Amino acid sequence: MTAGGGLDVRLHHHLAIRVIQAEYMMTRFENLSTGSTQAQNDIRLSTGIVLRFGGAPRGPAPLPLAYSCVVNPSSVFAGEAITVTGSALNLNPEKAAVYTWSSNGGTVAGVSNTASINTGSLAAGSYTVKGHVSEGDKPDDNADCVAGFVVKALEPPTVSCTADPSTVRPGDPSTITAIGVSPEDSPLTYSYSSTSGSVSGTGNTATLTTNGAAAGAIGVTCKVVDDKGQAAQSDTTVTIVVPAAPAKPAVSEMCAVSFARDARRPARVDNEAKACLDQLALNLQSNADGKLALVGNAGSREKGGTKLAMERAVNTKAYLVSEKGIDSARISVYSGSADGKVVSTFIIPAGATFDTTGTTPAQ
Repeated sequence: MTAGGGLDVRLHHHLAIRVIQAEYMMTRFENLSTGSTQAQNDIRLSTGIVLRFGGAPRGPAPLPLAYSCVVNPSSVFAGEAITVTGSALNLNPEKAAVYTWSSNGGTVAGVSNTASINTGSLAAGSYTVKGHVSEGDKPDDNADCVAGFVVKALEPPTVSCTADPSTVRPGDPSTITAIGVSPEDSPLTYSYSSTSGSVSGTGNTATLTTNGAAAGAIGVTCKVVDDKGQAAQSDTTVTIVVPAAPAKPAVSEMCAVSFARDARRPARVDNEAKACLDQLALNLQSNADGKLALVGNAGSREKGGTKLAMERAVNTKAYLVSEKGIDSARISVYSGSADGKVVSTFIIPAGATFDTTGTTPAQ
């Protein structure tokens, strides 16, 4: 009987070094003449080279499965879909891999290395999805992966509100423009209101009608609501301005015609006076709707001053009509009460009124 063991260091499939081999060997011998037996106990130590023949070399031990997974996108709003994809390493092509998925939020659907996550029922927060791949019952034939994703809190929409024009006259309209933005790209519903007048429109533009509105500022509110009921609003102002009444044309006093140089003929229009009258004629010719008022005056010490004042005004008109061709209907003649040997001249534009206070019209 032999029992023992040893240590071989393998150099090649067919070659190894036997570092040591130790054996216990027992032998028993029987004496046929006497019928007695005798045992012999021995120990054998050996070393050497081992040569092997035949047999296929053993391949490397298979590596354990490894599994990783990613989600895309990793951050969504509730209701948006997420795709999770797993990547397995060291799969045995001779075995069928079985994939399973689970998550602590949402619903995962998929039986391959790709699955989808339904986030419709999830509240805002962080979640994880777990994947598992298996090729058998051994630990090295199974692997897991974990990936995280975030469901973002819903954000309300925003809106801006503008008016064009922002200043109008009573009864004029203004276009209201609202620009709404939803962070989730949700559909938006627009509505409008105003503190005065009326505003109509259902899209991103509306019309403010100012009929019957008083002068001053009208507040306009633009409002948007998304499909989740979240709302936002913005205000703008349209100002109604009543145009100022056009300025009433004013009477302009022009040059004065002097009658102080000819004492013998105190009502005569002399050559020096004609320079003033020529200027008046040009003014009337360039302003066809204008009229002229002539107010004659006399000195306080002149005899028959009232009559003399009227004669001076009449003679001035006569020069303009006969010498300059001015329509007599455009010239009014008055006597005044000022102390002076002059005829005052006044241009009266269309729409203006000459103040006749202190004067007497010619009969």
